[in-house]
Amino acid sequence: MTEDVIGANLREIRNRAGISLSKAADLTGVSKAMLGQIERGESSPTIATLWKIAKGFHLPLSALIGEAEATRPDPGAEFKTVQFPGSIAVKIIFPFDPDLGGETFRISLTPGQTHVSQPHESGMVEEVFVLEGEMEVLREGHWLALATGEGVRFKADQPHGYRGGARGAVFLNMHHYPRHVGLAAPA
Repeated sequence: MTEDVIGANLREIRNRAGISLSKAADLTGVSKAMLGQIERGESSPTIATLWKIAKGFHLPLSALIGEAEATRPDPGAEFKTVQFPGSIAVKIIFPFDPDLGGETFRISLTPGQTHVSQPHESGMVEEVFVLEGEMEVLREGHWLALATGEGVRFKADQPHGYRGGARGAVFLNMHHYPRHVGLAAPA
């Protein structure tokens, strides 16, 4: 994972908002020490930690894991895959677009791999479309089986998750944020 990119993005977001590490900790529920380690590139944050930070700042996930200044899709841009330690691999396909209020990722799951996510921003909706393999999506407390070429839309402001099938899965994960997300970090 590119801790330097994540750290630089977090530092820029916090500085732009004009808030201290202590205030950022209050907003995100992530300790001041951990935020400092992330900013300095000394820690590999989990995807759960990054979601807490994104939610606290009312920003999309790609604002933290994408290259700086990548707020508009560039047809020639090649985004790297971010492998979270002991977790999923995430590749930005389209970074957050404020006009559309969304972003798209390509996620890989190994056979039987499960990733359960805590609720995201209130009003957020996700879509999953399976490109390869088969998987299950946890939504509304139940696992729904999906095969290649199938998809589902669900509320992501509640616990949800993904589980790879016998061959694993590769899927597109589209995030649709409420209108206020991505406009500005809180002051």
